[in-house]
Parts: sequence; structure tokens; C-alpha cells
Amino acid sequence: MKIGFDNEKYLRTQSAHIRERIAKFENKLYLEFGGKLFDDYHASRVLPGFQPDSKLKMLMQLSDQAEIVIAISAADIDKNKIRGDLGITYDDDVLRLIDAFRSQGLYVGSVCITRFAEQDSAKHFKAYLEKQGIRVFLHYTIPSYPHNIPLIVSDEGYGKNEYIETSRPLVVVTAPGPGSGKMATCLSQVYHEYKRGIHAGYAKFETFPIWNIPLKHPVNLAYEAATADLDDVNMIDPFHLEAYNETTVNYNRDVEIFPVLQSMFEKITGTCPYASPTDMGVNMAGYCIIDDEVCKEASRQEIIRRYYNSMAAVVSGIGSEEEVFKIKLLLKQAHVEPTDRKVVVAALNREESSGTASAAMELPDGRIVTGKTSDLLGPSSALLLNALKELAGIDHKIHVISPEAIRPIQELKVKYLGSQNPRLHMDETMIALSISAAENVLARQALEQLSSLKGCQAHTSVMLSQVDISAFRRLGVELTCEAKFERQRLYRW
Repeated sequence: MKIGFDNEKYLRTQSAHIRERIAKFENKLYLEFGGKLFDDYHASRVLPGFQPDSKLKMLMQLSDQAEIVIAISAADIDKNKIRGDLGITYDDDVLRLIDAFRSQGLYVGSVCITRFAEQDSAKHFKAYLEKQGIRVFLHYTIPSYPHNIPLIVSDEGYGKNEYIETSRPLVVVTAPGPGSGKMATCLSQVYHEYKRGIHAGYAKFETFPIWNIPLKHPVNLAYEAATADLDDVNMIDPFHLEAYNETTVNYNRDVEIFPVLQSMFEKITGTCPYASPTDMGVNMAGYCIIDDEVCKEASRQEIIRRYYNSMAAVVSGIGSEEEVFKIKLLLKQAHVEPTDRKVVVAALNREESSGTASAAMELPDGRIVTGKTSDLLGPSSALLLNALKELAGIDHKIHVISPEAIRPIQELKVKYLGSQNPRLHMDETMIALSISAAENVLARQALEQLSSLKGCQAHTSVMLSQVDISAFRRLGVELTCEAKFERQRLYRW
């Protein structure tokens, strides 16, 4: 696990830069936190060394001045949008984030439901939050947004949105994921503060794209792959180029919204404090890359993972061909093929030699282990046990779980619980291994290696059940799957 990013330097420089930005505004600053504030796993994958909770650590230093507003799009609530890295819906993630922030002593002031258009699902979510004592505010869709600036910056535009009541000088606006309306929430609030005679400011804390590395750098391409469903496109910031004759990288939504920001600040103070979208950002990540090649390779692997995820989503009926097409173009731009992922080749070779569904995992030291479907175990469970035995130095011929112990579990699944698949899933396998560890020393040694799987890469030759996908996720294993089902059934459970 090579390191390409200096996280400690990032914490120091980013915190200092945010403080400088806060000092430029008086009374009120709306700070948009892009990406994942609490657990930015995408950043930790493409910038090895970046800690998923880095943004939270910086925010903790300002906890006495800050309150958090969580924005979520009513459209995302309505379509049950899933947060890919956690496998939960955006509305469930709002609840998780509130609990997580509160557990750290951070004040969550309210939730803002954006793009509200009387969706029943959004109404139900609002009612549930309010029953829990959480204030909820509604922001609406504005026609011709973001191009009709006179309408947007008026009482018929932002003025129709509900004013979010806040009590602290620093308001951090975050969200479960991109496209939730964080920037629009901030700008709407600045407009309302102006109407109330308060000169509020706005700044943006966004990790990607990284403005001071090349447009087609794999780190920035990986960001496009991560947001392929949003039609985000990285681009040269034309405003920054014109103002400073300096080439920087931004993305289309920030470039499109910048004229709105300019118009708003001109109405507030007569001038805009920012000459470009890049100006309004506070991002020092590019200065903290210490091994560019490590970050490039990590990003290429991320694009491959996104490709397989998008392919599987299409086969499952929840993705689009357009998203797959876009990521294929990104693969070409990054000069990488899906087979450049080592575990892909290993899993497919094992399937070809065994004639059955197979899986492969790359261990921390680069060793590759494989597993295949058997009468007792699915490919994921077989892979899990083989990986644990390899890490513990146990001969693969030795059973750490007795076959006699597995058969009663199979009988329970089929005879009493109505399952048609007698093979053990990963969660069932881990429970069986835990029981065996009570009396079997080798099983105990294998079980103790579970934490060593975090960050490992895995690939399966077939699409997995949600149970196994969730188990890999909880173990911290980066999983991809071939976009095909092991069995051709219309109804899957």
C-alpha cells in the first residue's frame, strides 16, 4: 500500500487557507463542503494517504463557531438514489450524517430539501425529520436555472426559497453526495441575508477536480468517472484564464453558476470578491501530492472500478448506457484497460480453468489468491477463506471450518428458511468461522486476519448478491464484478 499523499501537510495547509477565507468576510460565511465530509473514501482511494475523515478533523477545529446544514435533493429522495460506497439511500445517509456529526459534538442546525416540487417521498421525509425535532427548510426548482440570472437573483427566484434560520457565524453546507444543491443553498442564503441587511460571504471547499494539476491527470479523470451519472465535465476555468492568464481546472457546474455568484455579490456589495470559480475555492490538495505516479496509478484503478460498477448497474436495470459510454472514454483518456486490474485477469482465468463462478483477491503484499463455487461455498466465501488462510500461513488443504459444521447451516437455509441456494454467503461463513474459532486454533488465527483485508482489491466472475457485496464493503475490500448473473433468473432474492 504505497503512499502518494501527505495527509498531515494537507490538514495544516487546508485549515490555514480556510481561516484566511473566513477572515475576508464579516458576520456570516456560508462554506460549501463538497464531496464527503465525514468519510471521503473516493479521495482516499485516488490519493493514497488521504484519510477519509480529514475534512471532519478540520471542521472540529472550528466547532464552536460552526453549524451544519445538510442539503438533499427531493429528486434524489424520490428515486431512492444510492450512495455507492455505503450502499444506502441518500435520505438514510442524511440520518446517518446527523448522528455522526452529533456524536463528534458538532451542531447540526437543519436539513434543506432542494428542488422540492411536492414529491410525496420528500414530504414524508420532511415529516419524519420534524418528528425527530430536526428543522427542515424547502428550496424550490427555479425555471431556466442557472442561466436566467435576473429571475434567479430576485424575489421570484431565490426569494421564494424558505430562509434557513442559522445562529452561528460559520455555516457549513454539506450533503450525502454530488448534485444535492449545496451551492444553490448557499447562494440562496446569501441572497436572503442581503435582504435582511447582513453582508454574508460564500466560499467553497471542494477536493475535486484539483485545480492546479492537469485537466487530463488521472486524479481529475477519476472524479469525472465518479460523477458520470451527473454529466459533470472537467474543464479549463475560462474566467480564471481571462483574469490571470493562468490555466486552472474546474468543472462545468461551477463555471455555469459563476455568473450567478457574480451578480449576487454585485447586488450585495457593488463588486464580486471573486474573479473566477477557482478563486472561490479553498483547495490545497494538489500541493500535498508527494508521489504523483502512485496517485496516477490509484486513479487509473478507480476508473476501472467505476467502469465495472456502471456495467453491473446497466445489467441490473438501474444504470444507463450513457454512463458506461462516458467511463469508456475516460478509460481511453487514462490509457488503461479493464484487464489492467490484476484481480480481473486472475478471476477470469480461475473461472475458465474450473468451469464455475470464481473470484480473486490481491493481498496487501501483492499476492493473488482465488476461490471458486463449490457444493458448500459460493465464490466469495471460498475466496474469503483462502485469503485468510494465506495471510495466516495455513495450508490450504486444511479446513478451518469443518464441512460437517457447514451442512447443518445449509439444512437450516433450505429446509427451514426457504432458500434455494444452499451455499454459504460471506456473512454466514464468517459466523461459522467465529464459532469454529472457539475450539480450533487455526480458525482463530484465520479469523484474526480479517482486519488485514481492508484496502485489498477483489473481483468476481459473476455479479454477487447484495449480502456478499455488503460483506466486502464492511471488510473494506474494493470489489468489482463482471456484469453477468451466475444464473439466469427473472426473480432474484
